[in-house]
Amino acid sequence: MSFKEWPISAKFGLGVTGFVLFLMLKPFGFVPVGYRGIALRLGSLTGEIRGEGVFFKLPLIESNKNVEVRVQKKEVDATAASKDLQSVSSKIAVNFAIDPNRVADLYQQVGDDYDDRIVAPAIQESVKSITAKFTAEELITKRGEVSDAILAELRTRVSQYGLIASDLNIVDFDFSESFNASIERKVTAQQDALASENKLKQIQFEAEQAVATAKGKAEAQKIEGEALKANPEVLQLRAVEKWNGVLPQYMTAGSSTPFINIK
Repeated sequence: MSFKEWPISAKFGLGVTGFVLFLMLKPFGFVPVGYRGIALRLGSLTGEIRGEGVFFKLPLIESNKNVEVRVQKKEVDATAASKDLQSVSSKIAVNFAIDPNRVADLYQQVGDDYDDRIVAPAIQESVKSITAKFTAEELITKRGEVSDAILAELRTRVSQYGLIASDLNIVDFDFSESFNASIERKVTAQQDALASENKLKQIQFEAEQAVATAKGKAEAQKIEGEALKANPEVLQLRAVEKWNGVLPQYMTAGSSTPFINIK
C-alpha cells in the first residue's frame, strides 16, 4: 500500500510523531537578557553572534553558547612593592564586562574561565606596575590617583581580549608591621608638635594680653599724673573725699593743724 492509500488517521499519526521527534531534537534556542549567543556548527565557531531572544538552529548540527555581557565584579588579593621598597598587600575590586561584539573572539581565545585566566592576573600585574611608582606614604595620601592609574593600566591589558574594565576600587591597603609602627610614631609626633605649638601660642597670647594691660595701666597713670599736675585743686579735692573729719589728737611741734585749705 502506497502512502497515498494510507488512511487519514494514519497519516495524521505519522505527522504528529514526526513533529514530536522534530521538537525533541530542539531546533530552537534562546538567548536570555544580558547575554549574547555564540553560534557553533559541528562544534566550530561560525562567527555569528546572536542577540537576546529565540532563534532557529539546525538540529544535531548547530548549537549555541550563551555568554553574559552584563557588568561583573572580580575581587583579587594583590601583593606588590612600593617605590621605597615597602611590602604592600591590597584587595582590589574591579567591575568589568565583555564587549558584546567580541564574545566569539573571547570564547575562542580564552574560553569560559576568562575571569580567572585573564582578569585576575591582569589586576595583579597592574597593581605591581603602578604601586612601584609611588612611595608607601603616597599610596595612602594619593589613593585616588593610585586607583585611577591602576584602572588605566588594567584597561590596556584586558582590552585586547574584548574585556572592558569600567571601575576599580582599592578595598584595603596593608603594610608591614614595621612600617605601620613608623607611621604611628610619625602621627604621634605630629600631634605632640601641634599640641606644643598651640600651647606656645596660648602663652604668647596671654603674655601679649598682660603687656597690653600693663601698658594700659601705665598710660592711665601717666594721664592721671599729668592731670593732677595741671590741676592741684583736684588733689586737694580727693584728700577731702578721703578725710573722715577727725583731726589728730596729738600733734608734734611745728606741725600745722589743718592740711587742707578750706576757703
